[in-house]
Amino acid sequence: MPPIQIKENIYWVGVVDWNEHDFHGYSLARKGTSYNAYLVLDEKITLFDSVPEKFKLDLYHQIRSLVKLEDIDIVVANHIEPDHSGALPWLMDRIKPEKLYCSTQGKAMLLDHFHQPDWPYEVVKTGDSMSIGKRTVQFMETRMLHWPDSMFSYIPEDKLLISNDAFGLNKASSKLFDDEHDLSELMDAASHYYHNIILPFSPLVQKVLARVSETWPDIDMIAPDHGVVWRSHVADIVAAYDRYSRQITGPRAVIAYDTMWKSTEKMAKAVADGMLQEGIEVRLMNLKAYHHSDVMAELADATAIVCGCPTHNNGIMPVMADFLTYMKGLKPSGRVGAAFGSYGWSGESVKHLNEFMEKARIEMVSPGVRVKNVPTHESLAECVELGRTVARAVKARIEA
Repeated sequence: MPPIQIKENIYWVGVVDWNEHDFHGYSLARKGTSYNAYLVLDEKITLFDSVPEKFKLDLYHQIRSLVKLEDIDIVVANHIEPDHSGALPWLMDRIKPEKLYCSTQGKAMLLDHFHQPDWPYEVVKTGDSMSIGKRTVQFMETRMLHWPDSMFSYIPEDKLLISNDAFGLNKASSKLFDDEHDLSELMDAASHYYHNIILPFSPLVQKVLARVSETWPDIDMIAPDHGVVWRSHVADIVAAYDRYSRQITGPRAVIAYDTMWKSTEKMAKAVADGMLQEGIEVRLMNLKAYHHSDVMAELADATAIVCGCPTHNNGIMPVMADFLTYMKGLKPSGRVGAAFGSYGWSGESVKHLNEFMEKARIEMVSPGVRVKNVPTHESLAECVELGRTVARAVKARIEA
C-alpha cells in the first residue's frame, strides 16, 4: 500500500501483514493485521513508531516515497514491543535523527532490546511537549497499557491522538479509515483485541480515559498502531473502551468444554438446557474447535463461564489446561462459574477445574457435577439443574 494522508502533511506509512494468523498467542481467524507508523512533515520531520524487523524495507519504501530517510529529524517510540520497534536499529543507522523520544521505561526497554547506549535518547514524561514547527507534540505516559513503556503522543493543532496499541484492532485491509468499514464488524474486532490483550489492565484504562478526556478534550482522530484510523467513530471506540474496562456483562453464559468419548459433551448440552430454561443466552464452545482467544472474546459480555472436562491422567485435558491458564492471566472480573465432567475411575477433573477457576477469581456457585462413564437421565437432570443454578446466579449478579 502507498502512504495515506490522514491529516494535512501527516501520513500513514505502515505495512499490512496479510498473512499473520497468530498474534501474541491468540488467533486472528485468518484476518491478518497491520503495523501502523506515522510520518509528520513539518519543520522537524517526525516519525512515530516503526514496524517488525522483517518489514523494514516495506517501511523504507513507504517513507522514501515522501522524503529521504536522512531528512527525518525526530523519531518517537511510543511503544517498544518488537512489532513496533523491530525495524528501529536499521532505521536509526540510516536516519541518524537529532532525537529519539521515548518514556523513561521506553529508554530502559530500548537499551534492553537493542543495546545501543549512544542513541540520542530524549526521555519524556506526562505533560512534556516538543515543538516540531507549526505543530506541538504532547506526551502522556500510559504505563501498562499494555507494556510499562507505553505512551500517547497528541498533536493539538490537528486534534490527532497517536495511541500505540490502545484503540487498536487486528484486520488486514487496503481501507485505512473506520468509515470505510462496517462499524459492527470493527467493534467486534476491537472487542476481540481488547479482551485478549488489554483486559488485565482494565483499572488502568479507566484512569487513562479520564486523564485523556480532561487533558485533550478535542480529539477528532485516533491513530493506533494496529488496524483502522478512527476519524468518524472516535466517540464510539472511546465509549467501547469505557464499557470494556468496566467489564459490564449481560445475561449470557459461555460453556467451554473438552470431551473424549462425548459423555462430557452430553453434560454440556444439558447444562445449556438448564440455562435456557431460565432465560439465559448460552454459547457452547468445544475447545478442540475454538481457539482460547475466541472463548475470551465470547466471554467479553457474558456473566458466567462454565467449564467441563473429563478426567485425564488424574487431571484435566491439555486444551482445557491451556484455556484456564490463558483466562487466569487475562483476569476477567465479575464472573460466576461452575464445573462439570465425566470420568472412568478416578474422577479428579471437577476438583481441578474448581481450583483453577477460583484462582482466576471466578465466583463458583456450585461444587459441580461428576458423572462416571456415560451419563444417565438422572445425571443429565443434575446437569440441567447445574445450568439453572448458574443462570440464577447470573440474574442475581446483574441485578445487584
